Amino acid sequence: MGWRGILGFDYGIVQAPLGPDISGPELVAAVANAGGLGFLRSPDWAAPDYVRELIRRTRALTDKPFGVGVVLAFPHEENVKAILDEKVAVLQVYWGECSQQLVLQAHQSGVKIVPQVGSYEEAKKAVNVGVDAIIVQGNEAGGHVIGQEGLMTLLPRVVDLVKGRDIPVIAAGGIVDERGYVAALALGANAVALGTRFLATEESYAHPIYKRKLVEFDKTEYTNVFGRARWPGAPHRVLKTPFFLDYCGTLPNHENETNQPIIGRSLIHGVEKEIRRFGGTVPNATTTGDIESMAMYAGQGVALIDEIIRASEVIERLVNGARGLILKEFASEKFGEAI
Repeated sequence: MGWRGILGFDYGIVQAPLGPDISGPELVAAVANAGGLGFLRSPDWAAPDYVRELIRRTRALTDKPFGVGVVLAFPHEENVKAILDEKVAVLQVYWGECSQQLVLQAHQSGVKIVPQVGSYEEAKKAVNVGVDAIIVQGNEAGGHVIGQEGLMTLLPRVVDLVKGRDIPVIAAGGIVDERGYVAALALGANAVALGTRFLATEESYAHPIYKRKLVEFDKTEYTNVFGRARWPGAPHRVLKTPFFLDYCGTLPNHENETNQPIIGRSLIHGVEKEIRRFGGTVPNATTTGDIESMAMYAGQGVALIDEIIRASEVIERLVNGARGLILKEFASEKFGEAI
């Protein structure tokens, strides 16, 4: 498949669902219009009417197919029903059991279902219930990361697992440019999913300061200090901002954000929310307050991001860059010369 598409999309490039609402209609439509698979992010609470509105707002911006990502650890049944009723192209699920019943419901609605997994065991379960593709997430990824294994070792095992089956494997974790894309293809992936690179685009709904930090900082840490009350037992990878370096060791393991001061406010999926210090909510475009002291999720590939560009340019660079690298390697091998 190489740089060609999966699941009926032009290219094997997936924009990960960025929470809580960073991958909104503008970003997802831009990715879809450029030939990739973009994912909205469903709210982490029951809001079926809002989910329908979100999908319809996206359809007003593109006539191309797209998907919606759902975190199964939160109330999701009503939102999933709305997603299936709207017959989006793909339902992406994460952090919970992708059950046979859920797969059946999706297929009965004509919707493809793609779980994101962080282990070989999760991948095996997904294969057994008949999913349409699998996103394999390495520990290099930003945001909430369920697995402990690096992409380099996990990905080939899952590729071998699905051999002979029509189940595309999508690699995720630390990939931001054509080199990571081609490396994933060499390991057997059919496509790549990018989160941090699409976070740092003009169309993402992230706060401008958050986007700027993705360009300024190049180190991340896998931690559990943010959002412990709301999502206990959910480790995550964040930027090593000055706030994180100053305060990451000051929150005792038995405490969480509930007794911390309010440092800002945000309108998230149409609902006004307070943001406390050490809360897990990233700043979106509406956020006010002490932005630099908020959680800023990012993958290890952030060190390779040096500018904010349009989502279509991300896809164009990946596709053209991957073609160039693959053709260069082919020519070198066939003709014995470097070009």
